[in-house]
Amino acid sequence: MASVELTRRELVAAFLGASVASACQRQQAPRPPVPGAIVDRAVDTGHKLRGGPLPRAEAFESVDVLIVGAGAAGLSAAWRLAGAGVKDVRVVELEAEAGGTSRSGRNAVSAYPWGAHYLPSPLEDRGPVMRLLREMDAVTGVDAEGHPSFAEELLIQEPDERLFYRGHWYEGLYLRAGASGKDLEELERFDARMNAFAAARDAKGRKAFAVPVALSSDDAEWTALDALSMARWLETEGFHSPRLKWFVDYACRDDYGTTSEHVSAWAGIWYFAARQNGQGERSDGFLSWPEGNGRLVRQLSSSLGPRQVEPNVLVHTVEPGEGGCRVHALDARTGAPRAFQARQVVLACPRFVAAHVVAPWREARPAWMDAFVYSPWVVANLTLSGPPASRGFPLAWDNVLYESQSLGYVVATHQSLRQDERGPTVLTWYLPMAGADVKAERDKALSATYADWEALVMADLLPAHPGVGALTQRLEVQRWGHAMIRPAPGFLWGKAREAAGESLGRHLHFAHTDLGGMALFEEANWFGVRAAERALAGMGRSTASWL
Repeated sequence: MASVELTRRELVAAFLGASVASACQRQQAPRPPVPGAIVDRAVDTGHKLRGGPLPRAEAFESVDVLIVGAGAAGLSAAWRLAGAGVKDVRVVELEAEAGGTSRSGRNAVSAYPWGAHYLPSPLEDRGPVMRLLREMDAVTGVDAEGHPSFAEELLIQEPDERLFYRGHWYEGLYLRAGASGKDLEELERFDARMNAFAAARDAKGRKAFAVPVALSSDDAEWTALDALSMARWLETEGFHSPRLKWFVDYACRDDYGTTSEHVSAWAGIWYFAARQNGQGERSDGFLSWPEGNGRLVRQLSSSLGPRQVEPNVLVHTVEPGEGGCRVHALDARTGAPRAFQARQVVLACPRFVAAHVVAPWREARPAWMDAFVYSPWVVANLTLSGPPASRGFPLAWDNVLYESQSLGYVVATHQSLRQDERGPTVLTWYLPMAGADVKAERDKALSATYADWEALVMADLLPAHPGVGALTQRLEVQRWGHAMIRPAPGFLWGKAREAAGESLGRHLHFAHTDLGGMALFEEANWFGVRAAERALAGMGRSTASWL
C-alpha cells in the first residue's frame, strides 16, 4: 500500500480508522518529516522457506540438544536444560539477535521494547515463571496463603494508565467521563461476572481460567465457552453498552491482536478472570522494565555460554530419525549451508514455520495447520527531546487512544525512576492489524513505506499531542508479520492445538506460544520448559519437573 496510491486521509483511515482520519484532516499545518527507518530485516530471509530446495552441507556438527528459535520459548527450553546440567546445547536463531517478539532495543536515551513490554505478576508461588523471577531477585516474599509479593521498583509506577477521548486525557482505561447510569450498571455487572469466573473451581480444585492455559479446568461447563465469540457472549448476556464493548475489544486487541468478534468467549473471559483472585484484585500488578520483556530474555540468556546462541541461522529442514534428528540450515548472511546431527531437537517456532521445516510435514501437510491463524502487528519507537504536552490527566506508563485502531503507546522511561521528568524519552507505539483477513492485513503492513508509517504514527499522536512532531527526533518501525496467535472460537479447546504440540517420535519436541493459544510470556515459558523436559526424558535424564 504505497502512499502514492492513497491520499493521506485514505491511508490513515485504512490503518487507524475514520475518526483518526477526520482528526488528521483538521491538523493541516505543514511539518518537516521525522527521520527514521523500517528496522526489521528478517521477512525476506524467512520467506526462502516457501521456495524450492535449499543447499545442504555434507559435514554435520554434532550436538546433544539443538533448539531452533531464540524467542522466549526457545530460551526457556535452553534455561531449563541448563538447570538440569546439560552443557552441549545450541540455540540457533534467524534474526540477528535473540528475543523474538520480546526483543528490545536501546539508544542514548533509554532501553525500549520492540514487542512485549510487561509481565503480570503471578498470583501463586509456583511454576517456572516464579523460578525465573526469583533468579532476578524480583520476589520479596510470600504470604501465609502462598501469594507472592514483588520488588516495588519493578511494579508499574503511578500513574499507570490513561485514555484520550475528544481532546482530553482521562484516568484509567474505561471511559467514565459522560457514562450513563446504564453504562455503569453494565460495567458493574460485567465485573461481577468476571469475579465469579475468577473464583470458579472444578471438582479437582482447578481454576476454571488459569495461567498458563494448560492448568485450567477442562470441564465442559467452562470449555463450552470456546465455541462462541466474545462479542456473541456479550450479546447473549445482555451487555450492550458501547463503552463496555470498546473496553472488551481493547482487551482482545491488546492480548490477541484482533477484536472480540474473532476471539473466543473463553479467551475473552480469561483475559479478565485468570489473573485475579475472584474479588477483583489483580495480584500485585504488572512487572515491567524500560526494555519491557527484553529483561526476561536477558535473564533466560544468562544461563547460556557466549557461543551457545547463534544468530543469523535459517533452519530449513528437520529430519527425525532413529538416533536423533538431522537439521539443515543456511547462514542467513552468506547463504552458506550448514548441517547438524542432534540427539534431541526443540523446534521453538510457530506452527506455520514448522510445517515448512519438518520434513514429514512437507510431504503430508498436518490436518491441524489451518486452525493456526496469526495477527500481524506494527511497533514504532519514537525518541523525543522531552515529554509531549497533555491536556487532562498526566502522562502515564500506558497511554491509550479511544478513537484509534492503534493501542496508543507506552513510555519506556516511565520505569527508570529518573528524577528529571522533563528530559528526553522514548514512546513505544503499537498497532495490531486486527482485520478478519490476516493475509490482507499482513500485506498491507509489509507494503507500507517508511513515509507511510511516519505519516500514520504522527497522524495518530498529533490530536493528543499537537507539538509532538517538533519533539520527535527519530522514528523506527518494526513490522511483525505473524506476531500473535489468534484464539479464534473453537481453537483453544479444539483438537488441533493439542495435536500440534505432540512430540514427533522420541527426538523432536515443540515449543511456542501458539501451542498455548495466546501470545504471552507465561505460555512461551511453560511450553519451552515442557519441551526441554521431554528432551531430557529422550536422553534418559530423570529430573523433577519445573511445571
